[in-house]
Amino acid sequence: MSIRNIEEYRKYLLPLVIIVNAQWVNLTDLTAKLMVNAVEKMIHKTADNPDPKHKYFQSIIKSHPSHRKFPSYLRRAAIADAIGIVSSFQTRYREWQSGIRALKDAKPPRLTAICNTYPVLYKGQQIRYNLNYQTVAVKVWSGTDWVWLSGIKVKGHGRNRHLTSGNEICSPALVVSKNKCQLSMPVKIDKINREDSDYVVSVDLGINNAATCAVVGKDGTVKARKFLNPARDIDRRNQRRMMIAKKSKQTQNITKTQREKGFCKELYRKSSNINLEISRQVARGIVEFAKTHNVKVIVIESLAGWKAKAGHNGSLIKQKFHLWCHAKIVDILTDRWAELGGQVQAINPKYTSAYAFDGSGKVKRNKNNYSLAVFKSGKQYNCDLSASYNIGARYWYCLIQGDKTFSRVFVSKSSNDTLRTPVTLGTLRSLEVA
Repeated sequence: MSIRNIEEYRKYLLPLVIIVNAQWVNLTDLTAKLMVNAVEKMIHKTADNPDPKHKYFQSIIKSHPSHRKFPSYLRRAAIADAIGIVSSFQTRYREWQSGIRALKDAKPPRLTAICNTYPVLYKGQQIRYNLNYQTVAVKVWSGTDWVWLSGIKVKGHGRNRHLTSGNEICSPALVVSKNKCQLSMPVKIDKINREDSDYVVSVDLGINNAATCAVVGKDGTVKARKFLNPARDIDRRNQRRMMIAKKSKQTQNITKTQREKGFCKELYRKSSNINLEISRQVARGIVEFAKTHNVKVIVIESLAGWKAKAGHNGSLIKQKFHLWCHAKIVDILTDRWAELGGQVQAINPKYTSAYAFDGSGKVKRNKNNYSLAVFKSGKQYNCDLSASYNIGARYWYCLIQGDKTFSRVFVSKSSNDTLRTPVTLGTLRSLEVA
């Protein structure tokens, strides 16, 4: 029945998109609510509106049994959907006309009338929840009439945002695939204001450890530290990549040609999904660590546009860098921490790993264990942990010096040949002492 719901909704939506586009000049100056009311008056015949402007829409309704008793709230949802589709097209078309194009010879955008969109279900009219959200009732098209389908069990609740006090459930969308039916349920989040703290969580995203976290204070104190490395999932992902590499080599040796489009499609899909889950796990771990220590700011390195130079094509180190999901981790972390009232701040990453956190100078990497740093004093320390200290220290140093761009790297601002020292945790501690 749910699949039939989607089909009937899209049939109803198609002519609406054409009508809204034809009347766009008359609708563009209206508010969203007035737009919906105006389009409804153009198509819907009632006692107060016996002669709608687009009469041919009535013939469309008569040819589809589901349209004759189409629920009023579903009709308004379809109208709002059509307005959104046309508004997007008109905006893109105006940009194309004004010369804002990805390519000089780019073709004009086309209106997509046949849309694979999903219906929005208004609470009380098309969907009803029980007290604990374990079951729902949805109004569906049975083939002859629109009826309530009750007692539908809800297996999962995502991240349970709707159960948090102060949050408000918005109208969900009915999403149906070949195997399952889902409610895409947006939740209006109640804004949280986290208190300022004299500590931050600094995070070094790396290859050997997915994330290394440290709680760094304004005075240079390190209160806690944590390593995040979902090794089991990383191994699962790498196994699939090795399978792809093996199959690719075998195929090319036999066929002597390049791989066809869609080669190892399922293995690529599984590998990508595992990588996404790794990103979610790491972001979740960082957020929980920050919540535990009641900080407001999470500090990361600004790695936008960064590209690996190490390793040759086909090497293991090249594959590690290629599968490194630092950008995805940052995106998920930023969204989740902002939802909890926090802030994610990026700083300049230069020399955070190359210099010791105690200010003794450059470090050397252990030949047998690259994640182990050797300081000039002979002291050995985890390189990622040292980098996380320097990341937190650089944030505080920039804040104290009034650099709101957080792009500062060196203690000195001289432009001559004087050797400049990068900001480290030792720099922050000496600043506090002074």
